[in-house]
Amino acid sequence: MTTASEEEIRKVVNRLKRARGQLSAVIDAMETEADCRDVVIQLAAVGKAIDRAGFAVISTALRTCVSSDEQTDEDAPTLAELEKLFLTLA
Repeated sequence: MTTASEEEIRKVVNRLKRARGQLSAVIDAMETEADCRDVVIQLAAVGKAIDRAGFAVISTALRTCVSSDEQTDEDAPTLAELEKLFLTLA
């Protein structure tokens, strides 16, 4: 099985770090009793960032695992498993 490149991993990690920062901002906003509209907007941004990170992971898995001619790795996710993972994010 071919693994994700360092660049692909870096991009997902950066997305997750951004989401962590946004989540901290949501928590701070809640603790300081910020306007509910601002909290909801930040919360939506956190959710979207996490969703995009999940889609990036699945996309990478599709390219590296499913499309590879070397389908000999027993630990590689099956197409059905990847589909189920994808649908958990939908």
